[in-house]
Amino acid sequence: MTSTTTLPGGTWTLGDRTVSRFGYGAMQLAGPWVMGPPADRAAAIAVLREAVELGITHIDTSDAYGPHVTNELVREALHPYPDSVLIATKVGADRDADGGWPTARTPDDLRRQVRANLVSLGVEALDLVNMRMGDAAGPRPGSIAEAMHVLVELQEQGLVRRIGVSNVTADQVVEARGIAPIVCVQNMYNLAHRGDDPLVDQLAAEGIAYVPFFPLGGFTPLQSEALTSVASRLGAPAMSVALAWLLQRSPNILLIPGTSKVAHLRENIAGAALSLSAQDVAELDRIGR
Repeated sequence: MTSTTTLPGGTWTLGDRTVSRFGYGAMQLAGPWVMGPPADRAAAIAVLREAVELGITHIDTSDAYGPHVTNELVREALHPYPDSVLIATKVGADRDADGGWPTARTPDDLRRQVRANLVSLGVEALDLVNMRMGDAAGPRPGSIAEAMHVLVELQEQGLVRRIGVSNVTADQVVEARGIAPIVCVQNMYNLAHRGDDPLVDQLAAEGIAYVPFFPLGGFTPLQSEALTSVASRLGAPAMSVALAWLLQRSPNILLIPGTSKVAHLRENIAGAALSLSAQDVAELDRIGR
């Protein structure tokens, strides 16, 4: 598979790997509330293949999505994986029968989850594992040391190539970096949720990627008069403006918007390529501040 388009934002690095700043998040390929199979399996396979065909080299997934569903789709669509593609996965939470996300971060939990991701993705080593802390409500203070040491152990065994952290506080980022090199931080961040502004800037200065999840608001899409106003002036969808703002916010921000449809994937790429003026950015910046 080869790239057939130039993606907005160019590239950034995840450790020793250069990836497209415009990536793809596979969470939406599972069924409602990230449980069960997709309504249209063929469409899910098609969107994954189209993402890689269009030049996307950063794909985000987890064995907890479905559970198992998105990893199995990624494997069916893309295995054997192109050398250019980096697949990031996540550990630290399980799924319950009600669709909840109970934490699962004991050493045995983490070893089990890493091995489950290896099997479902069909690989001998995971390109990148994000250690998910906190809970479904957001980051929680506390030590990340035990979990990090387990990932380092698995890295030394050759099962994990790179380590990131997710749903973390700034203090936990500092603690994690004191234990092992981390290549990215994956936290909730978008136009309306900007508590990580100082962290984004600090990581950019140090060459570390910041990967916002829920870049468009998640299950409750972003709504703002300022966003609507800027979008109307540009003649563009509001969500396109929100993606473009993230790419212009900082060069270390990597996007992983998800979709289950090829047409929507192409719309997201086109939207993220919007050029925002200083006036546009000033108006948008007031949303989250």
